[in-house]
Amino acid sequence: MGCCSSAEKKVDWKPLEERRCTDIPWLILFALFNVGMLFICGFAISTGAASRLVSGYDSYGNICGQKNTEIPGIELSGRDQTLNKYVFFLDPCNIDIVRRKIKSVALCVSRCPEAELQTYADLRKFANTNGSRLCSYELDPNRYDDPNSATKCPKLPVPPSKSLPVFNRCTPADISCYAKFAEALITFVSDNSVLHRVIAGVMTSKEIIMGLCLLSLVLSVILMGVIRYISAILVWLLTAVVVLGSLGGTGVLWWLYVDHRVSANSTLPAPELQVAKDNEKALLIYAVAATIFTAVLLLLMFFMRKRVALTIALFRVASNVFGHLPLLVLQPFWTFLTLMMFWVYWITVLLLLGTAGNPIKNNQTGLAEFKMDGPMQYMVWYHAVGLIWISEFILACQQMTVAGAVVIYYFTRDKSQLPITPILSAVIQLMRYHLGTVAKGAFIITLVEIPRLTLSYISTQLKGSENACARCMLKSCVCCLWCLEKCLSYLNQNAYVATAINSTSFCTSARDAFIILAENALRVATINSVGDFVLFLGKVLIVSCTAFAGVLALNYQREYTVWVLPLIIVCLFAFLVAHCFLSIFEMVVDVLFLCFAIDTKYNDGSPGSEYYMDKALMEFVESSKKAVAEGKRAAGGTSTEMKPMTHGGTLA
Repeated sequence: MGCCSSAEKKVDWKPLEERRCTDIPWLILFALFNVGMLFICGFAISTGAASRLVSGYDSYGNICGQKNTEIPGIELSGRDQTLNKYVFFLDPCNIDIVRRKIKSVALCVSRCPEAELQTYADLRKFANTNGSRLCSYELDPNRYDDPNSATKCPKLPVPPSKSLPVFNRCTPADISCYAKFAEALITFVSDNSVLHRVIAGVMTSKEIIMGLCLLSLVLSVILMGVIRYISAILVWLLTAVVVLGSLGGTGVLWWLYVDHRVSANSTLPAPELQVAKDNEKALLIYAVAATIFTAVLLLLMFFMRKRVALTIALFRVASNVFGHLPLLVLQPFWTFLTLMMFWVYWITVLLLLGTAGNPIKNNQTGLAEFKMDGPMQYMVWYHAVGLIWISEFILACQQMTVAGAVVIYYFTRDKSQLPITPILSAVIQLMRYHLGTVAKGAFIITLVEIPRLTLSYISTQLKGSENACARCMLKSCVCCLWCLEKCLSYLNQNAYVATAINSTSFCTSARDAFIILAENALRVATINSVGDFVLFLGKVLIVSCTAFAGVLALNYQREYTVWVLPLIIVCLFAFLVAHCFLSIFEMVVDVLFLCFAIDTKYNDGSPGSEYYMDKALMEFVESSKKAVAEGKRAAGGTSTEMKPMTHGGTLA
């Protein structure tokens, strides 16, 4: 990729003074790649795939709702289906797990059966009354009772169905028949009745699940407010709350386990007794896991207690940034919406490609299938690479936007002279100058992510068929690529900060940022370990509070609800929400540190070389110096950390 030479040279940092376009060739390459993505979309639409996807087609290659041309070698093709606008499956619950599609003959019908049809007489009556034939086209309704026609008619009883709003498919109103699909996917469930009870628990607890998900969102917003206004006491308060909450939550889980064990008795009806036993086992697992987690958490708190104080001052500085840049909190929402829109577009094009191609006859079934030839298969691979590269590009744009906004804040000496919306200024700066740098950084991550995902897919497909040595090698390669991806992601983020400061290309920025981080290796490790740990405690607090509220809420439905899946869904959503909010705070802390390191390296506080940092960050510097000095005395006067990076060798 043509990274610049590793020979070190003096860097002339001029924050916010010069601004120029960076990595233009990569911007051109990324634009050409997106032209290819649009070409694939246009090709899929032009080949008629859009009409097949939206309108649907039957098993003979006829598109519903329009006239069709005959397909050579396939009987019943080329029919006029103008009046038959809906796709009806003879056996909608027969799902092919491997090919991820409904394994059933499909027909075009004029109306979906809204009531259950139990006999062939009901099928004949429905066809004569509504003009919608639910058996194969060549069968006359009067022959539906013929025993030889059973394979050409729907499986009885025919469940009531409704058409989808846009995609005209007759979908069973009761989706319970798809439980077979879930049972096939969840291979660790040996007793299918357990899965049925779990799914029933989710359906009966859906209101509670939605309420708890909303609670996690509210708690995340409250935690961001706490970080903003009382950061000085946040760390110790959060630490105490998490410790007490972990101990209290563990105690409550053990109490509920004992309570359920005592209340469960053989006099209960069989279904309720089975549910009670399932809940008892789940509570025992939760209680043991909570006990182990609490013990590990207390040990970590004990060993990190001396370093936690340094995080207080650092959080105060980040809180000042959020005070001046409150729109930073909304960055995860815009990124999530952008990713969702792109993923919807990507999935739509993938479905279009899946239904594109030329119709051919399946010699085993005699039905029509649409298969892609060689060039179209390459389009699918190209489209898959686009998913990774463009997704990483969108995430990198968020990182560059946050970095640009924080850099504007840090290197503006008079905070009253800040732009009205630094976030908007950072976005304009990104769009005008640095899209090429972001595209290059995203491409580097893509180069690592593609082989990692490929090896993960191969490992999944070969599970149980390869020997232990091959399985170990595959997992080792995946692990190494994952570690490399995380390291490159961290370096990329700091490269974006250097680009936002000095408007240099990606390779130059990555080199300069790496030198700064290497000179502050121990300090980086301290800030990342303590800061990330405190933010992790915040995530744990939100998930714990949400899970605790879920346990209390579901306790009132113990007679007919299995708790396992509802609690898992709620906890995963709570962690996702907390991660989205607190990851922005973590990103701001990382950007501030790199700005601070550059500031202290090239400025010494003397006239003409004043610091850019504010008073709160100076307090953090003093606290860091005291901690380092104490560490040197404890180690006998030796330390591996490099001296403070100022021209005079010490920080005034």
